[in-house]
Amino acid sequence: MNQKSPSLERRIHPGWIAAAVTFLTLVATAGFRSAPSVLIVPLEEAFGWGRDQISLAVSVNVLLFGLTAPFAAALMEKFGIRKVVMTALTVVGLGAAATVFMTSPWHLVALWGVVVGIGTGSMALVFAATIVNRWFVEKRGIVIGLLTAATATGQLIFLPGLATLAMDHGWKSVSLTVAVGAFVMVPIIWFFLREKPSDLGLLPYGAPSDWQPPVKSEMSAGKLAITTLKQASKVKDFWYLTGSFFVCGLSTSGLIGTHFIPAAHDHGMMEVAAASLLALVGVFDVIGTIFSGWLTDRYDPRKLLFFYYFFRGVSLFLLPSILFSTIHPSTLVFVIFYGLDWVATVPPTIMLCRIVLGPDRATVVYGWVFAAHQIGGSIAAIGAAVARVKFGDYAAAFYVSGLMCIITSYFVLRIARGIKTADLKR
Repeated sequence: MNQKSPSLERRIHPGWIAAAVTFLTLVATAGFRSAPSVLIVPLEEAFGWGRDQISLAVSVNVLLFGLTAPFAAALMEKFGIRKVVMTALTVVGLGAAATVFMTSPWHLVALWGVVVGIGTGSMALVFAATIVNRWFVEKRGIVIGLLTAATATGQLIFLPGLATLAMDHGWKSVSLTVAVGAFVMVPIIWFFLREKPSDLGLLPYGAPSDWQPPVKSEMSAGKLAITTLKQASKVKDFWYLTGSFFVCGLSTSGLIGTHFIPAAHDHGMMEVAAASLLALVGVFDVIGTIFSGWLTDRYDPRKLLFFYYFFRGVSLFLLPSILFSTIHPSTLVFVIFYGLDWVATVPPTIMLCRIVLGPDRATVVYGWVFAAHQIGGSIAAIGAAVARVKFGDYAAAFYVSGLMCIITSYFVLRIARGIKTADLKR
C-alpha cells in the first residue's frame, strides 16, 4: 500500500473529513427520525386518529430502522458506503414527501413506518461504525462518540423548529421539510465522502506503517449478514450485547424519544416547550456521548456500561414524580442527566462488538446488536402508547423501563469475562 507523502501528512487527515460528512448526514437523519414525536398530537387533531394508531407507525419505523442496519452494513461492505447512503437518502425524501397525500392510518404506517424506516435504517449508526472502522485506528472511541452525538445534535437542531412548523403551518410542512433535507444531502455525499483511505493512497488515521486492511468478504451482502448472525449467536457475549442494547433502545428512542412530548402535553405543557426540553436532552447528549468516547479509549467499557444503565434506570423511576406540568428544576435535572446518558452506551458497545467475531466482522455484528436496540425501541413505542390508553398515563411504562435498565447494569459486567481491558481494544 502506498505510504503517506510529507505533503499529505501536513494536511488534515481525510479521515476527519469523512467523519465530518458522516456527522452532517447523521444530524440530518436524526432530524428525520425526530419528526414522528412532533407529529403525534397534530395528527390526532387533524385526523382524529388514536395515539395507539399513530404510535404503530412509529413502532414500525423504529423496528425497521434497526432490522435494516445489519443488511445495510453488509451492503456498505459489498457495494460501497456512498451508493448505499445516497440511495437511502432518496428513499427517505420520497417517503416523507408522499405522506402529504395520506388519508388513513395505514398510509402513515406504510410511508413513515416502512419507507422512511428502511431509508433511515440504511444509514443509522452502522454508517458511523463503518466510517470509524475504515478510517481510524487511533481515536476510535472519541470519533464514534462524536458521530453518535450527531443524533443528539439533529434532535437539538430540528425538534423545536419542527414543532413550531407543525403548530404554525400544519403537519404537512414537517413532512415536506424532511423530504427537502434528505434530497439536499445526496449531492453532499457524492462530492465530499470518500470510501476508504487506500483510494487516496493513505493509511487510516493512526495506523502503523505495516497496517493491513481487514480482508473483504466474498459473500453477498445478504449472506454476509445472515452468516454473521449465525456465527455470532453461538457466542455468549453477543447475547449480552444484544440484550443490553435492546434495553437501551427501549429506554431511549422508543420511550422518551417517542413519548416525552405527548406525555408532557398530557400534563399541560405546550408542545413547543416540551420539544425544547427534548432538544435540551440533545444538548447534553452531545457532551455525554463525546465524553463517553473519550472514556472508552481509556477505561474498561464494561464498567462504563454498568454505570450508564444503572443511573438511567434510577432516573426513569424518578421521572413520574417530577412530571411535567411546569418546567420545574427537578425536570431540568432529569433532562440534563438523561441527556448525558442518552447514547453514551454506544462507544463502549461498538468497542465490545470487536471481540465477538473479530475486527473483520465488527461492523456487521454491531448491525445486529443495533437491530436489537431498535426492536426494544419499537416495543416501547407501541407498548407505552397502549399503557397510556389503558391506564391514562405513562407511569407504568417508565417504571418497567427503569427496572430493566437496572437489571441490565448487572449483566453487562459479565461481557468478555477474563479478558483484560487492553485486549478489548486491539
